[in-house]
Amino acid sequence: MKIVKKYPDGIFSWVDLATTDIAGAHAFYSGLFGWEPDPVPLPGGGSYTNFRIDGYSVAGAGQIPPDMAASGMPPVWTSYVNYSDIDALAARVAEAGGTVLFPPMDIMDQGRMVMFQDPTGAAFGAWQPAAHIGAQVVNQPNSLVWNELQTRDPETAIAFYNKVFGWVEQSDPHYTMWQDGNGRFHCGLVRIGESWGDMPSNWLAYFLVEDVDAAAARAVELGGVVHHGPSDFGDMGRLAVLGDPQGATFAVIRFNGPVDEPPGTE
Repeated sequence: MKIVKKYPDGIFSWVDLATTDIAGAHAFYSGLFGWEPDPVPLPGGGSYTNFRIDGYSVAGAGQIPPDMAASGMPPVWTSYVNYSDIDALAARVAEAGGTVLFPPMDIMDQGRMVMFQDPTGAAFGAWQPAAHIGAQVVNQPNSLVWNELQTRDPETAIAFYNKVFGWVEQSDPHYTMWQDGNGRFHCGLVRIGESWGDMPSNWLAYFLVEDVDAAAARAVELGGVVHHGPSDFGDMGRLAVLGDPQGATFAVIRFNGPVDEPPGTE
């Protein structure tokens, strides 16, 4: 297993789940991916879970506060971009037409975080690491491997993210892939189709699995749902979009060819 030691700026480094049933999430994702839940008590009460593989962090999860749940906040996976100065990043997001949903804040000794909404309505976060560097395991089975923006306005989104992070896009009529400053493809964009209904713009997290069909079947056994697939995407691989029992959406994917090396490993 290859362990990430440090992420470069502008790369997605963490995903976490906000859920209405943290115990149910522990059971579902442990059963699906073999993750080990490691709840950490929070100073104000409650806890935050680090999901782990062999003791190394892969993702996080927390209970949606009662007031936010009562206001209608749905269970959701959130994607976070690594950045070494999120205060400066927040100013740049605002200048580029995005919204700062809440200002940068310290998370104990773990790091500093901020939440944004892009001009097309998709929410995402940024993480400035301290003790917690983000996911230690990525681009390996049962861990994060891709993040995808689904939006109705690709042109606005491309201009925004290119300006904020310096990403460089490579587009064809059906899909856009973004490169970081080192030429590494690390996330993508797809236009929301008319057949997708009233889906809002969002960032979708993809987890790498060895068998997409088996993962989809297992998700259903554990109380989840299959929203799309399993299906092939060209000759590149196979994917399925799933929902957990509380309603959070995520995807599983298998590539036919080799997967990029995790960033920042030794």
